[in-house]
Amino acid sequence: MLHTRIFTFNPLGTNCIVAWSDGAGACIIADPGMAREEEISALTDFIREKELSPEAIILTHGHFDHVWGVDALLEQFTVPVYMHPADSDIMSRITDGFRGMEHAFGFLKHSFKTKDIADGDVLSLAGTSWKVIHTPGHTPGGVCYYNQENSLLLSGDTLFAGAIGRTDLAGGDYDVLMDSILQKVMVLPGDTDVIPGHGHPTSIGREAQTNPFLEPFNLPEE
Repeated sequence: MLHTRIFTFNPLGTNCIVAWSDGAGACIIADPGMAREEEISALTDFIREKELSPEAIILTHGHFDHVWGVDALLEQFTVPVYMHPADSDIMSRITDGFRGMEHAFGFLKHSFKTKDIADGDVLSLAGTSWKVIHTPGHTPGGVCYYNQENSLLLSGDTLFAGAIGRTDLAGGDYDVLMDSILQKVMVLPGDTDVIPGHGHPTSIGREAQTNPFLEPFNLPEE
C-alpha cells in the first residue's frame, strides 16, 4: 500500500510530498520547498520517526519554491535529484525570480545537480513506480508523476483543484499547458487522486466536471 504525507512549505504554500510503501523502508520526496530551519526539521523529523530512508528527490519543475530545500536535504541524505532537462535554463537563473524577496522569505541556496528524466520514463523508487508525464506549459520542463497501481498523480503546477498553472512567467505558454492537460492529464482515469503543487488534493474526475479552466470540455455528472 502506498502512503503519502503532504507538507506545505514556504510563504508560497508549496506542497512537498513524502511517499512510501509498506515494508519498503524507503521513501521519495517530491518538491522539497522548505524555506526555513523549522520546515527542514519538520520534514526530516517525520522521515526519521517513520524510520524511512530517502531514496530520491523528484522535482515537478525548476521554480525556486519547489526546490528551496533540496540542498538542505542533500546535506543529510545522499540521493539523486530527478528533473526534466528542459528546465535547466530556469534552474540556471533560479535566483532571478527570487530577487527582491529575500527580506520576506530568507535566502535561497542552490548548488545541486539533477538527473535527467524524459516523457514516458518509469522511475522505480522506494518500492513504488512513477511514470514521468512531460506536461510543459507552466515551465518547459514541467512534469507530473503518475503511480498507476495506486491511482495517484503528483501534478506539480500543471493542474490544481479548480485551477491550472500560471503561464505568465518565463517559459510559460498557455496553449502548450492546455494541450498538456487535455492530452496527457485529463485522459487518466477519473478516480485518479491528484496532489497538486499548491492547494488541496483533488481528482481527475472532479476537475473534469468542475474546473472552470476546463469548462468547454467539462463532462456531465453521472
